[in-house]
Amino acid sequence: MTQSAKIDFLYLSEQDMIKAGVTDMAACVDTMEEMFGLLWHGDYRMAGANNDSHGAMVLFPENPPFPEMPRGTADRRFMAMPAYLGGRFRAAGVKWYGSNLENREKGLPRSILTFVLNDADTGAPLAFMSANLLSAYRTGAIPGVGARHLARKDSKVFGLMGPGVMGRTTLMALRAVRPGIDTVMIKARGQASLQSFLDWLKTDVPEVVNVEIVDTIEEVVRGSDVVSYCGSGAAGDPATYPIVKREWVKPGAFLAMPSTCEIDPAMEAKDVRKVADNTGLYEAWFDELPKPAHNIIPIIGVKFMDLIAEGRMAKDDLEDLGRIVAGDAPGRQNDDEIIILSVGGMPVEDVAWGTVVYRNALARGIGQSLNLWDEPVLR
Repeated sequence: MTQSAKIDFLYLSEQDMIKAGVTDMAACVDTMEEMFGLLWHGDYRMAGANNDSHGAMVLFPENPPFPEMPRGTADRRFMAMPAYLGGRFRAAGVKWYGSNLENREKGLPRSILTFVLNDADTGAPLAFMSANLLSAYRTGAIPGVGARHLARKDSKVFGLMGPGVMGRTTLMALRAVRPGIDTVMIKARGQASLQSFLDWLKTDVPEVVNVEIVDTIEEVVRGSDVVSYCGSGAAGDPATYPIVKREWVKPGAFLAMPSTCEIDPAMEAKDVRKVADNTGLYEAWFDELPKPAHNIIPIIGVKFMDLIAEGRMAKDDLEDLGRIVAGDAPGRQNDDEIIILSVGGMPVEDVAWGTVVYRNALARGIGQSLNLWDEPVLR
């Protein structure tokens, strides 16, 4: 029997993605939890020698040798993030994006993202999709998975530094698993982003009835049951990163950190549980980077790698969220333990949520079918 060599794939615009459910945060959190189980059992692949690399990045020099070459500035890069995920997903994909902080002056997001989903057997494209929402929701969902297992069930107060897109999706995910959260302590850098966040709270999250604008990160942390730093910032000197001091942290607090963060020596203590979304991700970063690696990538999990290398932290003291999700390690064990989760972001998350949204689109007749070829010219 001769099989057709014709390949069509589905194009999904941002509006198509919304119709196909990309903004269903509760479903996204559940999907990310399922992904973590596969991650822990090894049914996945990412790039790099250890199959755990974040991806491949193109950076530009601060002083380009050619007049038309882009100049290296904050968040100026191109990046490809490929992965394969097994289980019921059984698909491969790659997120591709360009990022430039100056985009905001043009009315554009800092990063513009697309995602290609591929058949795991043939490599043929299944879908080409707008990925800004895909990426934002899967990123926010990870603190939600963490909170389901590691935050106190009676959590009410959320301390947020950086009320941007990541702050919104993080709060959405936290409320999906801890609906008792009704108070938000916010520190913002700019009035425009703060006002946009406050307007969004009123219309989309009316269950948050108490909102307090604070001036310091200490005020963000003190008294909060869940804390997240979601602001962007320049890497280089950890002394300039927003810090968490142990004396600010209430007993039983859960801290989910998807962005720039530093901790004080008291937070390094063994009784503060330290959890990574995937230890292998940070090991891959650490292998690739100059040392100390936290100077280059300001995420707290990279700091943990520096501490391990310096002998200030035992490798066994870094836990994997996947292991906890899979039930091979305990979640929260008492109401007083302090737990900090590093969220690095992984392309397997894009494959998981992208596959779900793609299958929703197929089932609902959403998107535009495009033809790659009827017959390939070269075989």
